[in-house]
Amino acid sequence: MKTDNKHIRYLAEHLLHTGIGGLGERERIALMRISKRLQQTRAEGAIPEEGVTLGERMADRVAEFGGSWTFISLFGAFLIGWAILNTEILSERAFDPYPYVFLNLVLSMLAAIQAPIIMMSQNRQAARDRMTMIRDFEVNLKSEAAIVELHTRIDHLTWQMLSDLDHIKRQYKPADAAAGEADTIDKPAE
Repeated sequence: MKTDNKHIRYLAEHLLHTGIGGLGERERIALMRISKRLQQTRAEGAIPEEGVTLGERMADRVAEFGGSWTFISLFGAFLIGWAILNTEILSERAFDPYPYVFLNLVLSMLAAIQAPIIMMSQNRQAARDRMTMIRDFEVNLKSEAAIVELHTRIDHLTWQMLSDLDHIKRQYKPADAAAGEADTIDKPAE
């Protein structure tokens, strides 16, 4: 519990620029959620934005290229070329005749290598998305606190203006009443 208060105090000071004493119950609950979420994320390991390893960069590039129309077009051309080469051009001396068993082996190995690489890239992207979501939530919380503060200020100014108007109205009311009595005294009786 003590570490939770420490995290909440830190978040209150850095996100909301206020102390923990000035927070309402709603803000405390929201900061507690952020604190728990950040602790869970740190436990999983924060995703470094800089210093990405060579393997991670390669996984991202392979996933990017493997999911493009360029790859599909090139791979389709390769498959058609393989079939034409082994069926028409080399016909009797084909190194991989019609059932294309060797091609099947090559495709299976390619899929076995490409799938984990794409999954690595997707896991990195999911972790980046999770960090972005946490940052967005922090920004939204800060914005909500600012909006609540503005509403409070506007309400205060509105009540202050109404109080001033009421005060002005009370000041002019006796003068209006005196002017009204003077009109009735000056008028002759009918």
